Amino acid sequence: MRGNQQVLPSVIKQLKEQAIDGFNVTVPYKQVIVDYLDELDPDAEILGAVNTVVNQNGKWKGYSTDGEGYVRSIVDRYPALLNRETSVLLLGAGGGAARGIYRALGQQQVKRIDIANRSKEKAEDLLPLRFGNVQTSVLSYPEAELKLAEYDLVVQTTSVGMKPNVDKQIISLTNLRTQTVVSDIVYQPIMTKLLADASKCGGASIHHGHAMLLYQGQLAFEKWTGKNLDVTHLVDKLENKLRGV
Repeated sequence: MRGNQQVLPSVIKQLKEQAIDGFNVTVPYKQVIVDYLDELDPDAEILGAVNTVVNQNGKWKGYSTDGEGYVRSIVDRYPALLNRETSVLLLGAGGGAARGIYRALGQQQVKRIDIANRSKEKAEDLLPLRFGNVQTSVLSYPEAELKLAEYDLVVQTTSVGMKPNVDKQIISLTNLRTQTVVSDIVYQPIMTKLLADASKCGGASIHHGHAMLLYQGQLAFEKWTGKNLDVTHLVDKLENKLRGV
């Protein structure tokens, strides 16, 4: 759902008059849509954002599938990565994706999720979303660069590196250790400058952002229909399409 926020009430009215199972919501509506819903999933209520709306017997219920969609995508590619010994660095704290990913990774009971952001105060806003006993430190980007060798997974959650600013990179990977997985939720371009840099580090692995897009869509489809949709075979197909292959 895109467009002018002033037309949102009339769009919602039209949707409620139709016999549809639900719809997806994107920026800048993930927070304002909450005011038009009858009910929120507990995680969506905590996150304060919704990207999936489901019609349940005439009542609209809001969910956030970004975080769980991200987790599904990373587990599909690296099934042994997330465990009680895993240390994660989250880059960026300003968007809804960062909030959802932070909470969803915590639900996987990883050991540590540090948050790096230009503004530490903004990063601290994520701390109330912490799940369980996950440890979290708030860092500046220069501090994160110095500590980079401590992490098993680095997740870039901002729009840095997105078209047309493809020459941008949020941090230097000079201190990246081998075997670390570097993940970027940007998928236009499919190979961001950050991922290209990571691929040059011997032993490091990369994770593309389009997989998160597919898996959050899978979750939305499940909530609308009650049916499981296997998207595993679509990950490579979408990557090839984005590469122009």
